[in-house]
This record gives sequence, C-alpha cells and structure tokens, in this order.
Amino acid sequence: MSLPFLTQANAPLTCEVDAVNEYGELHETSIPAERALTVYVDKRELVTLMTLGAHPELLVLGFLRNQRLVQSVEEVESITVDWDVGAAAVKTREGISDIEARTSRRVVTTGCGQGSVFGDLMAEVDKLVLPAATLSQRQLYGIVNAIRLQESTYKSSGSVHGCALFRGEEMLVFVEDVGRHNAIDTIAGWMWLQEAQAMGGADKVFYTTGRLTSEMVIKSAQMGVPIVVSRSGITQMGHEVAQRLGLCTIGRATNKRFLCFSGADRLRLQPELAGARLQTTA
Repeated sequence: MSLPFLTQANAPLTCEVDAVNEYGELHETSIPAERALTVYVDKRELVTLMTLGAHPELLVLGFLRNQRLVQSVEEVESITVDWDVGAAAVKTREGISDIEARTSRRVVTTGCGQGSVFGDLMAEVDKLVLPAATLSQRQLYGIVNAIRLQESTYKSSGSVHGCALFRGEEMLVFVEDVGRHNAIDTIAGWMWLQEAQAMGGADKVFYTTGRLTSEMVIKSAQMGVPIVVSRSGITQMGHEVAQRLGLCTIGRATNKRFLCFSGADRLRLQPELAGARLQTTA
C-alpha cells in the first residue's frame, strides 16, 4: 500500500479567556479553539471546514473518503496543512474525475462544524453491505465507562464533540472536534492509514457524543462499522436509514441506561447487569 505524505500540523486545542462568574468576579477559563481550514484538491478550492485543528490531515483524508470523492487512500499523494494561511493542499496521483460535477450540488445538513455534503445524500446507500457483528450489554457498559474516564478537551473547556472507535471494550482512537462530522471524518482517515486487515469494521463499534442523524449513520456504514453508540438520541431519518442498512444504533447511553433504536438483533442483552428497576409511586 502506498500511503500519502501527511504533514503534522497540529494546533493548540484550547485558549484562555477571561469571563465573569456568577459573583461578578473575573475568572480565567479555557475554551476550545475553532479554525477555518480551506481544502484545495489539486489546486481547486473545494470546501472550508471549521475545526479544532487536532488532526487536520486525517480530517481532510476522512472527509474525502466519506464524501466518496476518493475510493482508495492510494489515490492521494499528499496532504499539506499550513495554519499560517488556514489551508490544506491535497495532491492526488491522477486527479479526481468529474470533480466539478460531483461537487456542484451541496446538501445542507444538520451537521455542526461542516454543514453540508456533496451530491445525493442517499446515493449508493443500498449498495452498502454491513458485516455480521454483535455487541454484548457488558461490552456496551465497558464502552460507556471508557468514555467517562477519557481525558478530554470537553472536560476542561466544553463545547466540542467526541468520537471514538472501539474493538469490543478496547478504545482504538479518540477524536474531538467542534463538530461531530469532523470527528468521524478524522477517524475515517485514521482507519484508512492502518493495515487493511486490522481495520475492517466487522469487530468495531463507533461511539459519538452527538445525535445520530442520517449523515452519521451513512458515514459509519461507509466505514464498514455496523454498530453505533451515542450519548444523545437519533433523528427520524437517521432511524430510517439505520433500519434500511441493518445497522445497530444505541442511543441515550449513559451509566447503565440506553435505548437500542434499530438492529436490536446485533445486541446481546444481559438485563441482569442493568440492576434493579427504580420503583415509582402511584
């Protein structure tokens, strides 16, 4: 496999600002960074992403993958990020065919930090075939606990989304960004750079702090990951797409509570682990 050259243009994740607290006192606090990164593909301006700046090269690579603009990591020769000008220059080996036509139509989405995708949102969805995979309730609780213990920008400054890729209860990678789409795209880029046989989606679980919209469900499916867990809920279209794909979506997952919205056949229930039911009074 011929991997692309990537710069390592990491940027500070937070900055310090002064704020006034409830007592009228000046208080120094951390807030997450937010930067505009304009992506150029073969010198053609493509899109501007608002990002935290933690892994910009992986973000751009995953964006190209999840927008279906490149089919293989080998098509990309290099990604060079320069924060002085806020630009990411992508050089492909043979160009992207029909890029003008493929990027001429934009669909406004519910995504934060991105806000649009190229082309028909549902294009090629029916061609996606997800691998057989299951998750036990014990493993689900392990994932939720691992996220709870994870050191994060969110804990220090709030206002960001976190995403992670798990193999069982083992966290493989954790990414935060100002938008959940940026975070999942960064993970998609990371997966592409790993050994193919180790990074198939059959034994993987994707976790996000954000809601499960149709775009998030589709991106997870494109990555070959058939089980998605969220701290938040799911939208109607996200639910419809997940059912269509046979993808397992688990939402409102906090402590030992959760709701499995679709693909319940992939979840191996162990209700005895949930503890006693709360008693309600009439």
